[in-house]
Amino acid sequence: MLSVTNLEVVYNDVVLVLRGISLGVPDGKIVALLGANGAGKTTTMRAITGLLDIHEGDITKGKINFAGRDITGAKPAEIVNRGISQVMEGRRIFAEMSVDENLRAGGFVNTNRKSTEEAYDRVMTLFPLLGNRRKSVAGYMSGGEQQMLAIGRALMQHPKLLILDEPSLGLAPMLVQQIRDIVVEINEQGTSVLLIEQNANMALSIAHHGYVMETGKMVMDGQPEKLLKDADVQEFYLGLRGEGERKNFKDVKHYKRRKRWLS
Repeated sequence: MLSVTNLEVVYNDVVLVLRGISLGVPDGKIVALLGANGAGKTTTMRAITGLLDIHEGDITKGKINFAGRDITGAKPAEIVNRGISQVMEGRRIFAEMSVDENLRAGGFVNTNRKSTEEAYDRVMTLFPLLGNRRKSVAGYMSGGEQQMLAIGRALMQHPKLLILDEPSLGLAPMLVQQIRDIVVEINEQGTSVLLIEQNANMALSIAHHGYVMETGKMVMDGQPEKLLKDADVQEFYLGLRGEGERKNFKDVKHYKRRKRWLS
């Protein structure tokens, strides 16, 4: 469904952020993209969704294809109309609007009233809590509730591909589990998912394939089981070393990434 090939992105005509990355999201699958802060995950999302211009970024090399069509450098509205929705890091809901108003805004691209109502019913089924808070001001909701609203708003567009940027960020473990289960259910309903995360345990527990980014490059990819068993993934993303030994805070704080990624 989505194919990114040899993509390079430069900010302000100077800073090379993506260095020839490639990834794919098959139809009906969940793909996890892992990486630390600054690895280039969000820039990858911006390139796919057409938001680079806002941040003074440009695609200087490579192609992005979606559902058989070249969308490299396309405008955000065109990309949304083709069937890609995103949930940005930090949720980015309309804080002064109600839950209902946020959802209706998400369905603005739907010109068919029946389609809009079907999407709305789907969101209410996935997130019963939102059904009880329809008139609530979104900005006064908890972080978990806002994340649910942000995902629901994206689903109002009937996307073929849903891109989630750090959906577990700042959430309690129980809420992370709820978001995880919801992503699985969304996928089982037929929506492909690109899950951009630092939480390797959560992402790889539901993904069909995974990629690891490091300083603008793809340094590893494969089946989730393979990645979870990799020593570098375990040490850097799961805080483990040796026979399941967990690193202490001091070790994690001063941890420097080894060069084994590219060996």
